[in-house]
Amino acid sequence: MNKIFPSAAAALAGVVKDGQLLAVGGFGLCGIPEALIDALRDSGAKNLTAISNNAGVDGFGLGKLLETRQIKKMISSYVGENKEFERQFLAGELELEFTPQGTLAEKLRAGGAGIPAFFTKTGVGTVVADGKELRDFDGDTYVMERSLVPDVALIKADVADKAGNLRFRLTARNFNPACAMAGKVCIAEVEKIVEVGELAPDDIHLPGIYVHRLVLNATPEKRIEKRTTRAAA
Repeated sequence: MNKIFPSAAAALAGVVKDGQLLAVGGFGLCGIPEALIDALRDSGAKNLTAISNNAGVDGFGLGKLLETRQIKKMISSYVGENKEFERQFLAGELELEFTPQGTLAEKLRAGGAGIPAFFTKTGVGTVVADGKELRDFDGDTYVMERSLVPDVALIKADVADKAGNLRFRLTARNFNPACAMAGKVCIAEVEKIVEVGELAPDDIHLPGIYVHRLVLNATPEKRIEKRTTRAAA
């Protein structure tokens, strides 16, 4: 089975549709699938619910999809870097399901493991627990959280072999493996593709069984959220 597609647009073709639940890897702007996000914007798919730790920044990352109004709801843990997100949310134009970061990671991990729900102390006694089942275990109260199983996962890795086995680079791994494992279909954007066998077994961070499509983006922009410099002495 050939998993390699000639472009990000081709990799999304026939997979992405209106109204889907999508998981997008990355932490801030680190490890985001830049080419796939651009292709998703260009696809015109709308009424999307996006699971992502954050919502990018104005004009980059998922911020591009907010500008085009393709996202109707975000499931996130941090959104403080995006003014357009703030505007849409305060105007009632964008739904937001705030989720503690560890809970978000576990909701994806559980989804990938086939676990429909789990209990956690995080959020008990706050708005996070509103409307959710509470249960006591050993004298402590826990809130039940449902797992997440997105229709499509868009992720970023450093290197893939042709079978879809992936190696991530340092902190760019972040939410990407969890998104990949949870998604019903996973599309991975990578900076290098090698032959099967070139990646040592211990260097593979995510087995290719979780990856359905690959696209090469050898020269991503890799912006940072805030550039801080010191004045010359």
